[in-house]
Amino acid sequence: MEYVQTRVTTLHDLADPLPAAPTDRAAVVVPMTEREYETDAANRMLRVIEGLDPARVVVPLRAAADRVGPVREWLSEFDLSLDLLWCDGPRVASLLSEAGLDGGRGKGRDVWLGLGRATAEEFVVVHDADTATYDESFVRRLLFPLTHGHDFSKGYYARVEDEHLYGRLFRLFYAPLVRTLVDEHPEPYLKYLDSFRYALAGEFAATAEMARKIRTPRKWGLEVGTLGDAFDAAGFDGTAQVDLGTYEHDHRTVEGSAGLSDMSRSVGETLLRSVVERGIDPDFSTLSSRYREAATALVDQYALDASFNDFRFDRAHEREQVSQYAAAVEEPTGADDRLPAWENAPLSAEAVGAAAEADVEVAVDGGSTGVAAADATGFGE
Repeated sequence: MEYVQTRVTTLHDLADPLPAAPTDRAAVVVPMTEREYETDAANRMLRVIEGLDPARVVVPLRAAADRVGPVREWLSEFDLSLDLLWCDGPRVASLLSEAGLDGGRGKGRDVWLGLGRATAEEFVVVHDADTATYDESFVRRLLFPLTHGHDFSKGYYARVEDEHLYGRLFRLFYAPLVRTLVDEHPEPYLKYLDSFRYALAGEFAATAEMARKIRTPRKWGLEVGTLGDAFDAAGFDGTAQVDLGTYEHDHRTVEGSAGLSDMSRSVGETLLRSVVERGIDPDFSTLSSRYREAATALVDQYALDASFNDFRFDRAHEREQVSQYAAAVEEPTGADDRLPAWENAPLSAEAVGAAAEADVEVAVDGGSTGVAAADATGFGE
């Protein structure tokens, strides 16, 4: 049984713990897209959260206007103090534009909007909506360290299903890239990034004060960007990682829109930008090849681990993925489009909440009005 500590305090599932936690002082943020509403996983999650009776549930929704009404009707079935925050409404888009925060849409942008609303409570918990194995221990375990001297806690778990090793973006891209950087520059920040058992997990919790310090990348760099700000605000001593036990959710293809290859570019850019802005200077001329060498060695280790457990493992496919991810290992050159920390934001969370509420009412009553306005402001698909 694994019980080893790292520089980051690590809480292990040694006895199926269900610790006491201040759920009544917490907001739970569950970002959703229209494809996730009414799924078995989302229904299960919200029923479990009902039993926890949190202070607030915030659902940042990315959806077309004609889906807002059905989503709201579905959410009304749950006995929760719930805020539906439609991220694509015209009033929200107008507020963001006026504040100079126009830009791409994605999970990070949605979570950022939700965090503004959620930090009215003392603690914030963020969860993905597609977790098939969700149970009440998730919220309790993530909150537990926050009442014991920590400001930030990150979930981790083994991505193992149906005799396969998943978690491919983490174990084939993030982990070997960070280890390659640590070998070259054994700096505290890189050692912090290397301390997490599953750094790309979507589950985390923070004090409201800490959550207001997060500068959120707009898309798939959300988890890495959050760790960068957690290092600055909480450091090793204020951070914990928590074993969430069994975890199953949707699997993505490598290719295609929102596939793992596309995600690797967003994650890689966010990660490497965070490294450079902290004064660390990787040798970008050799970094990609050094990453491939480290990742290929890990593929061989995973192959042996899979064989040890009598799992199926396609070594050639894993090496092919490494080759694809290597294209994301390059010096960041684009503009930094992170959204500002809420403590420094040029607009208020209350204004966003009011705008989102008005957008929902118009979408429910007026159908396509919201979509047309959203498209006109650059927030359409």
